[in-house]
Amino acid sequence: MADSAELSALRAENSRLIALLESHGIQWRARPQSATPPVEPSRLSTDEKVALFRRLFRGRTDVYPIRWESKTTGKAGYAPACANEWRAGVCEKPRIKCGDCGNRLLIPLSDAVIYNHLAGELTVGVYPLLEDDSCYFLAVDFDEADWRDDAT
Repeated sequence: MADSAELSALRAENSRLIALLESHGIQWRARPQSATPPVEPSRLSTDEKVALFRRLFRGRTDVYPIRWESKTTGKAGYAPACANEWRAGVCEKPRIKCGDCGNRLLIPLSDAVIYNHLAGELTVGVYPLLEDDSCYFLAVDFDEADWRDDAT
């Protein structure tokens, strides 16, 4: 009996959620599967994958941001990768901010950095705005209930 009541409750909840989705114009039905054959795994070499990634997410190459997270406060963010960061006798963090440091040595983006990012060993970002104020890509984030209107 309990299973029957639970099944009825789940069906009622499912109907309520479907109606909610449809009232907001959100497609929820699974698309029928096509008769196309499955896609074969990529045959790109590691170097080709890194090159492809660098073409798709192209930005500044003289510097790149690396993700940091404070274990004490939980704050997180990105900062330019510096070869002297936390180096004894050279880096004076946290007394001197990186932007004010005379010993800052920015690291250029390399294939090795991209490989380590793709392998999950570190998290890097991209500075998409080049020094001449041009840009190769644009990323946007549409949230909230009116995301469709914003996207239009």
